Amino acid sequence: MKVLIIGNGGREYAIARRLKNDGCELFVAPGNAGTAKIATNVDIKGFDELATWAKDNEIELCVVGPENALSDGVVDIFKSHGLNIFGPSKAAARLEGSKAFMKEFLARQNIRTARFINTHDKAEANEFIEAIFNGGNRKIVVKADGLCAGKGVIIASSADEAKRAAADMLSGASFGDAGKRVVIEEFLDGFELSFFAICDGKNFVSLPVAQDHKRLKDNDEGPNTGGMGAYAPSMLANAALITRVENEIVRPTLDGMSREGAPFCGVLFVGLMVVGDTPYVLEFNVRFGDPECEVLMPLIEGNFAKTLLNAAQGKLEDIKLAGKFAVGVVMASHNYPYGASRPAQIFVENEPEGSHICYAGVSDDAGKLVASGGRVLVAVGLGTSIEAAQAKAYELVGKISFEGAQWRKDIAYQALRK
Repeated sequence: MKVLIIGNGGREYAIARRLKNDGCELFVAPGNAGTAKIATNVDIKGFDELATWAKDNEIELCVVGPENALSDGVVDIFKSHGLNIFGPSKAAARLEGSKAFMKEFLARQNIRTARFINTHDKAEANEFIEAIFNGGNRKIVVKADGLCAGKGVIIASSADEAKRAAADMLSGASFGDAGKRVVIEEFLDGFELSFFAICDGKNFVSLPVAQDHKRLKDNDEGPNTGGMGAYAPSMLANAALITRVENEIVRPTLDGMSREGAPFCGVLFVGLMVVGDTPYVLEFNVRFGDPECEVLMPLIEGNFAKTLLNAAQGKLEDIKLAGKFAVGVVMASHNYPYGASRPAQIFVENEPEGSHICYAGVSDDAGKLVASGGRVLVAVGLGTSIEAAQAKAYELVGKISFEGAQWRKDIAYQALRK
């Protein structure tokens, strides 16, 4: 099967690596220096032009990685060219593209989420903030409405801090136009999980539940990032919890989107907060998470390309899982997430058996693989237990070096301390 993957990060590398196991002929647009080693990179940025290229080159399946492309309507464009593409339409992608739309949708469908307000009015925002703190809450969450690459969320510990955060967003100072409407919600105290379902518009199949590590430093300290590591499946998600998420969140979401004229086909990524044993929706994403994708891909058996093609055509079938555990450790550049970092050559001694690298922020410099900034790569370890998978991941980290490399030393700690 000839497959085109849209994107250029570690998530897209992980998808390409998995589909290569299915014997696919792979193309990645635009890709990175890592994907160039396992696929053919395509340097076409306009979606109409890329769709024309895909049709001319008899691409049988397109898979979309990043949220921006989905929110910009890439799926609608490719479908207008008669191409098979796995991902939600522009209308369905609003579940991630607008936090205000997402929260209002949850309210309409009676799906459990934190109390909230969405507004572009500073006075209304301040009134809600005061009410939350006067009600005894010690924290509150302020979110930019639009896409902010996973960083448009502020957890405030006082009313004054929350008001400043809301004012900065509404003025455009924090996140530009993405923050000119805000969602403010009560803080839920529990633990977070990442729940993924492959959807075909009507039906869905659940994937192993993952857990991301957003903070830069060990013990969940430091600033928020795009994600410093993940593991799956998480033992924090028992069978009863998974059933509740499927029945109380995923199923009503698919049914609700269909009723509202925007059937959801693609990856529904539910950001969960579990309070006690009750799941709440923190957010929806409409694509694989990164770095969750890097640990999910090696856990899927069978012909995954065929699974995605069937989902894109509205005839999803079941998925066979490997019965293993995976841990992924992000190695980031020295100045991440504060700003740009100077390029540094990457040296890999070897990849021990049971481990592999997913490349993200890398480029080619005269045949040398270079860390070009941000999250550079994910070191993935597999095992029959979470302990074994973690050991493999960190063994691989020890085989990789580049100037200024930083990484967390405690990925999967919540599972291991239970």
